[in-house]
Amino acid sequence: MTTLLVIAKEPVPGRVKTRLSPPYSPVEAARLAAASLADTLAAVLAAPVRRRVLVLDGVPGAWVPGGIEVVAQCAGGLDERLAAAFGLCTGPALLVGMDTPQLSPALLAPALAPDAWDGCDAWFGPAVDGGFWALGLAAPAPGLLRGVPMSVPETGEVQRARLTGAGLVVRDLPLLRDVDTAYDAEVVAAEAPGSRFAATMAALSGTGVR
Repeated sequence: MTTLLVIAKEPVPGRVKTRLSPPYSPVEAARLAAASLADTLAAVLAAPVRRRVLVLDGVPGAWVPGGIEVVAQCAGGLDERLAAAFGLCTGPALLVGMDTPQLSPALLAPALAPDAWDGCDAWFGPAVDGGFWALGLAAPAPGLLRGVPMSVPETGEVQRARLTGAGLVVRDLPLLRDVDTAYDAEVVAAEAPGSRFAATMAALSGTGVR
């Protein structure tokens, strides 16, 4: 069985989703981040996995549901923090972020199926912005992430090339949009109308669109 990792920040105003401001205030951006994280954790809880681990930058609160282990992120750049998250595992692991509230067990299913790792060494979930929303490794190797440039348009391309360059057989998950900008938020809320994220968008703007 696979370990499912979620790397996230505590939803504190001014520290999360800063690219949503403007048009959203830091407090509103934090509310959207909290909703996105809640949707993500709900999907994780519904997934058939061995462990569910929230790798958190910040302090956990009552918003962390039961059934989720919480560990602190290490210091360093995002590549180091992702690498360290995989270092927590001893078997197959799939890592996702908190920026895709449209996440569902169905989207994760191919990488969590009983035969997910048969003839497969890695799963890769590309993001619209050129990054990636999911990364799975059959045998976690933190060195495959260290040194990959993060938060740039070529992040996903470099990371996937790192995997294939190491001789790994890689399977792909669907393309998803991360919520980084107000436009992203509008699109994702429309894609997942029943989500907490969409409800929060609607509460903030009256229609979910600014």
